[in-house]
Amino acid sequence: EVQLVESGGGSVQPGGSLTLSCQASGFGFSSYDLRWFRGKGARWVASSTSGNGTLYADSVKGRFTVSRDNDKNTIYLQMNNLKPEDSGLYFCNLSDVWGQGTQVTVSA
Repeated sequence: EVQLVESGGGSVQPGGSLTLSCQASGFGFSSYDLRWFRGKGARWVASSTSGNGTLYADSVKGRFTVSRDNDKNTIYLQMNNLKPEDSGLYFCNLSDVWGQGTQVTVSA
């Protein structure tokens, strides 16, 4: 069974940083692209490709960094210079499988 478990969310002030993690299991992790989304509307944030490539939404370029550790079956989302509009429930995604999400709140 494919499972994705996010962690690392929290509350920070604008300009702060957080690092999210997504622990995956049940599939050949290194062979798949994984994605980060935000919110109930599933707004795409970033992708980590199987070839170690990275893709970002324009709104987070230069502030967020996605990475992966194939030995740990984990992808990360390093978020710097956070803004209030970055707030939301962040989900890790593989195809039609979603994690439970981790909440990020950015407010003064």
